Amino acid sequence: MKLGIVGTNFISDWLAEAVGQVPEVEIAAVFSRAQDTGEAFAGRHNISGVYTDYEKFLQSGIEAVYVATPTYAHCGQALEAMKHGKHVLCEKIMAVNEREVTAMITCASENGVVLLEAMRPDFDPAFSLVKEALPKIGKLRRVTMEYCQYSSRYDKFRQGEVLNAFNPDLSNAAIMDIGVYCIHMLAAILGAPKEIKSFSTKLKNGFEGSGVVLMQYQDMMAEAVYSKITDSVNPSIFLGEEGSILVDSIAKPRRLEIVYRNGGKEEIPYTPVDNNMVYEVKEFARLIEEKNISHPYLRYSLDAVRIIDEARRQNGIVFQADEVL
Repeated sequence: MKLGIVGTNFISDWLAEAVGQVPEVEIAAVFSRAQDTGEAFAGRHNISGVYTDYEKFLQSGIEAVYVATPTYAHCGQALEAMKHGKHVLCEKIMAVNEREVTAMITCASENGVVLLEAMRPDFDPAFSLVKEALPKIGKLRRVTMEYCQYSSRYDKFRQGEVLNAFNPDLSNAAIMDIGVYCIHMLAAILGAPKEIKSFSTKLKNGFEGSGVVLMQYQDMMAEAVYSKITDSVNPSIFLGEEGSILVDSIAKPRRLEIVYRNGGKEEIPYTPVDNNMVYEVKEFARLIEEKNISHPYLRYSLDAVRIIDEARRQNGIVFQADEVL
């Protein structure tokens, strides 16, 4: 499968490295707004086609597209690619809001192509192992998904320079960039909650730097704790009546442990890989091979964006795309 990459940020470098481990996929083209940036990326990854015209990029013979541009551009670029019959692997968060995600899912169905959100934990075997181990901890009563990562760009912000990662005009917020991991995984594992309550910490330019989303389910609670302005020392925890399961990191799990109520401990055997994006590339290729355009991951993406829309509404986080009639 010939894959084209849209965007040349570091996440595209990671994806390109992952593709190198999946024989059935090859990168054939890259699209960048600047020729020199595109050529530099292509040189790093031995890519022959470099394009600054999106239409020519889509007509270059590629069969699928990986979209890794800022969130506000995801929907438009994905829709155009799918209308050209290209499968789309779209970086998280899939789009700005439920309206955009719904439009993307509809477009994928109408054009018979696979649309998949590049949410790494969805495909990492660690979370399959966690699900298999849940009966060991008894009735599940609470889940805390925590992901707090001090942004490498926050020091610049503190010095007065606002880079894209902290610019709300680009549909950026901690919940869109970091919190989505927590919320998406809660939606994937537990489904849609009955009720949510959200709280945010705002920076001086109105950017959401951190937040908490509380979710009420039938007989349990869940919470998403996230931040771009602090680092976390806590694991994510599945708390049951007979014990707990601890996951050291959502985005890239390295260690899984069960701690029983009686004090006993059990490590869940798991061997992490250096770049777990390889799992999403393999799953993307599998879904395309099987022509599975109605896969369950779409529901996870839709449930997650609905939760995020409500959390943003409660905290007054509004983007330009929300105001389109």
